[in-house]
Amino acid sequence: MFCVRSLVISLIALVALLPLRANDAVAQVQSSEKKKAAPEPNITFDWVHVDGPYIALTFDDGPSGKLTPKLLDLLAAHHIKATFFLIGENVAENPEIVAREVREGHEVANHSWSHPNFGKMGDDAVRSQIKRTGDAIKSAAGIGPTLLRPPYGSITARQKRWINQEFGYKIALWDVDPLDWRRPGPSIVCARIVRNTRAGSIVLAHDIHPGTIEAMPCVLKELEAKGFKFVTVSELISMQTPLPPRASPTPKPPPAATSAPATQRSTSPPPHD
Repeated sequence: MFCVRSLVISLIALVALLPLRANDAVAQVQSSEKKKAAPEPNITFDWVHVDGPYIALTFDDGPSGKLTPKLLDLLAAHHIKATFFLIGENVAENPEIVAREVREGHEVANHSWSHPNFGKMGDDAVRSQIKRTGDAIKSAAGIGPTLLRPPYGSITARQKRWINQEFGYKIALWDVDPLDWRRPGPSIVCARIVRNTRAGSIVLAHDIHPGTIEAMPCVLKELEAKGFKFVTVSELISMQTPLPPRASPTPKPPPAATSAPATQRSTSPPPHD
């Protein structure tokens, strides 16, 4: 009798626990679904979907003591704002040019201290490259950068995440590359940029090559003629609008049923062997 009573009590206790365990299981599933549903923030940009003909011109590897001032004069004449991705070593050599870039309304951004390949480096070395350059830019211009462009565009997904978490940088790549570093000539640089630029483009160029600076009058004239408006990369990102949903393909209606034609005698000659 005692055994039966103990068994009944145990069953009652087990039944009482079942709803609690079921609730715990439901809560775990809901929590897991929430984690899956929360998308990671977009921190990498090579093109931006915008409403309007807005583009961002960017220049890497400067400032050049000889060439960057010429480019700044040209941009000022056209009332165009650009984004300069700066090498820390060059910032240290030409702080007055960095100060001018900011003073004239351009955006300055981090492009590492000495242009190494981040994707092949350890975290501490990458961290040093980024911090030294950010500090140099802030010392020269009075403001710190908010964008990073890794040299060669080489960066791992994990590096993007911890750099964003630690420094707050967004990663700015590009969708138009005229390969001006190969020095193909000003006319080719111009043609490549003009042909490939679209609304929302981030255009890559370098203000350390004479041919690139010589190409810019053509580039600016042709892009302006196409109706493009120039903004900095951060401004372009702030204009981002959601991509429209892709339209589902309309299913084709089934072919209409047709009656078999009446058998006719062929009037064509029989085939030859």
